[in-house]
Amino acid sequence: MTRILVDLLFFTGTKGGMESYVREIYRRITPGADGLTYVGLASSELAATDTSWFPGEIIDSGISGEDRIQWALGELFRVAGFARRTGAQLIHCPANLGPAWSRVPVVLTVHDLLPFRHPEYVPGAYSHVLRAMIRLAARTARRVLTPSAASRDDIVRFLRTPPERVDVVPLAGEVRSGASGRAIVRRPDQLLAVGNRMPHKNFETLLDALALIPPATRPHLVITGSHGADPLAPVVARLGLQASVSLRGWLSTAELETLYAESTLFVFPTSFEGFGLPVLEAMALGCPVLCADIPVLREIAGNAATYVHASSAAELATAITHLLHSPELLAERGAAGTKQAQLFSWERSAHGTVASFQRALRDS
Repeated sequence: MTRILVDLLFFTGTKGGMESYVREIYRRITPGADGLTYVGLASSELAATDTSWFPGEIIDSGISGEDRIQWALGELFRVAGFARRTGAQLIHCPANLGPAWSRVPVVLTVHDLLPFRHPEYVPGAYSHVLRAMIRLAARTARRVLTPSAASRDDIVRFLRTPPERVDVVPLAGEVRSGASGRAIVRRPDQLLAVGNRMPHKNFETLLDALALIPPATRPHLVITGSHGADPLAPVVARLGLQASVSLRGWLSTAELETLYAESTLFVFPTSFEGFGLPVLEAMALGCPVLCADIPVLREIAGNAATYVHASSAAELATAITHLLHSPELLAERGAAGTKQAQLFSWERSAHGTVASFQRALRDS
């Protein structure tokens, strides 16, 4: 049996899409299958929670994934040592970062290169540190996994990784909580948007767009994904949208899937993504999608979404109004989205991930 150490130092329950990726991949991997066994190196936060989704032993590293300095030093200097001590023959680092150097071969998942493509969206010094750490991790890695062709192209361009060392393994948006089996009624005036509050998510532009729609026909917008005091609250107050916007914060998978299922339209105005998982999550629950016209979302959503130049509040407002007044188009987009989401599955994602592990082991 070949032992693989999975670097879970980042996993704290607050990291969104990266945690969904790891949880959904590893819950579909059978321990011992393909001659591979797994041990997870957990953050102190993860070690204190339910890890039954992981197909192997969990080791508490004693490192906090919420403490950026502890996390960074752990990634750079301690993961490789844990791998040697546990007898691992391969390390999987699934969250952009990994060892600065390792005798044990590494497979690194790079979800996106936001600090390279848009350093203006990442605070100054932190942006420099992230770029340096990602470069080191990619240089050390035997193979690099990434979820989209768009991200692969960025990895080849910015990290100088040979394309033959990069494996594109798409993610999926399958329903996990059983929301599709419950009698949930769509609310005809409800929009949904999800994501963290980083500038590239364009939530302020979305709020500006909502303010352009006359109050008599203005839909209700639900925005999820913040932690603590929501920085969008002052924007909502300034625009006088308190009656039209609900800032829901961080939600459980079941709560989020219920919102997808009951909303009339999912709006994703982001200017940059490595994949765009929320688009597939919405489509899997039949929610029509209006999203930014950027290459990676075209790659993922195909002809099943409606696209808009999301940097323009006026264009967003026009597109939202048009869709909400076009029930046949909404129904068509919802049905097309359901079919599009079925092209992606976590089982295929898990299979592609294991195939990358096997390539790395053959190359070692």
